Parts: sequence; C-alpha cells; structure tokens
Amino acid sequence: MQTSTRLLLHAFVAQVAKLNGLPAAFTAVPGKLDEFNVSPAIEQRLQAKLRTISDFMSRINVVPVVNQQGSRVGVGVNRSLASRTNRAAGHRRTPGDVTGSDLIDQYLCKKTDYDYAWSYELLDAWAHMPEFQQLCRDAVLAQKAEDIMCIGFNGVEAAVETDRDAFPLLQDVNQGWLHKIRTYAPGRVMAHGTKDDAKIYVSPEGTADYSNLDALVFDAVQNLIHERFRTATDLVVMVGGDLVHDKYFKIIEEAGNTATEQVARDVILSSRQLGGKPTVQVPFFPAGSILITSFKNLSYYWQIGTARRAILDNPALDQIDNFESINDAFMVEEYGKCALLENIQLGAKA
Repeated sequence: MQTSTRLLLHAFVAQVAKLNGLPAAFTAVPGKLDEFNVSPAIEQRLQAKLRTISDFMSRINVVPVVNQQGSRVGVGVNRSLASRTNRAAGHRRTPGDVTGSDLIDQYLCKKTDYDYAWSYELLDAWAHMPEFQQLCRDAVLAQKAEDIMCIGFNGVEAAVETDRDAFPLLQDVNQGWLHKIRTYAPGRVMAHGTKDDAKIYVSPEGTADYSNLDALVFDAVQNLIHERFRTATDLVVMVGGDLVHDKYFKIIEEAGNTATEQVARDVILSSRQLGGKPTVQVPFFPAGSILITSFKNLSYYWQIGTARRAILDNPALDQIDNFESINDAFMVEEYGKCALLENIQLGAKA
C-alpha cells in the first residue's frame, strides 16, 4: 500500500472510531480498530443507507427490533376494524390488534457475519478520489443488500457453520421468506398440478395444467390468497428469471425502455400484468417460481445493539480485513396475503 493511501486509511478509521464514540485506546494503533459495538445512531444510518442503495430494500420493511426473539411486528394494518357489540346483552367491546398478525411463527434474530476485505491494490486505486471515505463506507453496502435478497428468497436453514461453495445462494445462512411460507403456510403453496406430481405445466397446446401464466396466477389469487387480500391494490407478481423469456416478457427485448422501467439496480417492472397484477423481476428469485404478495408483506428484522465491527491490517495477504456482524431475521408479516407457485414448467407434459 502506498504511503498516501495509508494516511487516508488511517483518517478513515479514525473517523469511524469518532462516530462510534470510541475512547482513544481503540485508536492507539493507527488504521486498526479492535472489535467494538457500533453505536445505535450509526446502526440506524447504515440500515437507512441500505434502503437508498437498493430499490428492493426500499420497498420491503427494514425493521429494528429490541428483543432477539418475539412475535412478528406486523407492519401495517391488516385487520378490519368495523364491528358492533350488543351491550344490552352484557357483551363487552374488545379492541384487537390492528396488525392482525397471527402467531404461526416468531422471529429469531441470529448472528450473521458480513465480513470482507479491501486489497491494498484496491485502496491505492481509490486513493486519488476525493470521495475515498465514502467509497470505503459504501463499497460493500450494495453487496450486503444483495445478500439479504439472496437469503430471503433462497435461505432454508441457519447453519452453525456455513459453506459458500456448497450453497452459493446462501441457502444455509438463514431461513428466508419462501422457506417460511412453505413451512408455516403450506396451504398457500402450489408445487404441482393435476398432470404431474412434481410440476405445474403451462402451455396453450398439448397436455397442461394451465394454458398460460395469466390463468395460473388468477387461479392462485382466487384459491391460495385469503379472500380479504385478493383485491389488495399492492399485490405484485414476482417471477423467476427463466419465466421472463415467456411471451409475456418478450416485449422487454422488443420495445426496450418503453416497455419496462428499471428502477435503481435490482427491481425490473414489466408493463404487462399476470392475472391482472403488476409483474416484477427481482434478483436471486428461484427459477420456475412465482410469488404473489406485496413488497410490504416481506420484512428484514435487525436487532438493535448487536452490530459489531473490527478493522485489522493483514499484511500477510496484502489486505485490510473488515469483520462485521449483526443479528437479523426474515419474516412474512401476513401469510394470508401470499401465494407461492413452484416447479412451473413452460410447455406441455410430454
């Protein structure tokens, strides 16, 4: 690392220490910070920054919670209010929880490591830029947002020790949204049709369960989503990447930006609808799958006071090691407001 870069790094680390209110002992060695608790104010700012970097994260709920485990927060009002009580008969009015959040499951925030390293070469490349400290701060936030999406759509367990090679989609980091729907609301899941025990066939010709995706989505809304939410105006259809090549999405290639609008980096909105609902493509969504829900029905919880960080020089590998962790969890706020379709096969049954 060049001397000028080293000085900039020392200034960055000193600023991190100052913002977190660390005593002088933590900065006794320039450019190094032993593990410390991130201050609550910085925690809030970092989580808020995630929502400005990722359009997807800005659309779902990012919820701070105090306890490591507890009932779902139940963001939003999902329960009807209007009623009448026969007081003359001695009945009492009994106000209920307006969130309508059931007790099917609880959240459990587990420690997740978001570690990374800056190579000396990378820092030297950033050193001439006036926004050096901003680059150091924001470089990995976009990747963290992508990791959250990846876990949310693919996670099935929280392993004691994860294996990135065996599970490249972070399936073993935490239990994600789709896994929780399969586990706690199997009645909201369609994994096969009537023609096959393992697939849902969609084709206008030959032997198939549905003639097109419109019919499949319409049927799912009517039969899998609770009647209270079937006409909700915020329902969207999230589709797997392989389904965007279906005829409903060819307009993307043919008409370019006039047919779709790419917002930020990670949410593509289609001008076409499926089953009368807006259709979106998001990163890391499983192939051959569809999720019908609202963005605000998906939540990422993080536990206040659990963020930890350390910054250490590692000359043996010519890099600066960053160790970061936080307790987090993934929650579906209302299972009645979702339908998960899996194993969709475009084409007729052979």
